[in-house]
Amino acid sequence: MRTTWTIDPAHTQAEFSTKHMMISTVRGHLGGVSGTIELDQDDLTRSSVTVTLDAATVDTGMAQRDAHLRSADFLDVERFPTLSFRSTSIEKAGDGYRISGDLTIRDVTRSVVLDADFLGIVPGMQGGRHAGFTAHTRIDREAWGLTWNVGLEAGGWLVGKEITISIEAAADEAQVAREASAAA
Repeated sequence: MRTTWTIDPAHTQAEFSTKHMMISTVRGHLGGVSGTIELDQDDLTRSSVTVTLDAATVDTGMAQRDAHLRSADFLDVERFPTLSFRSTSIEKAGDGYRISGDLTIRDVTRSVVLDADFLGIVPGMQGGRHAGFTAHTRIDREAWGLTWNVGLEAGGWLVGKEITISIEAAADEAQVAREASAAA
């Protein structure tokens, strides 16, 4: 049975990390997560997901760095206010799944593969059902035109090219799906 689920922004984390000066790791997150999951509980490989993130919500815990990440050097939120992901296929991979899809940053779309786990479905405290998922991947930010950097005197770069993306998502079953299921 295929049902529609809505990403729960209050219980979803979209985080990223990269190297700074080649020796430390900077971590941050993006809020404003929205999206839907078309979940086929009989065969998860027939499911699909679409997610949108509000680029202006980038937060690394340092206001000056966050402002730079929002600038034209990086996300350019004035011209490109959102980042998005749309799955193109899902396949079983060991105990988990591999979700292939299109990641769009600054109107540049590239294919990525996320390693994902389905954590299950539980009843909600006020009715309805909730589902949990995790996913992660690594991307080369320069493939999306995020090329700003500064060379270090000792060699290397100020900002790492590789970005690790980690997502912990919760989703609520859409009311219309619950009503259709109850009527059947």
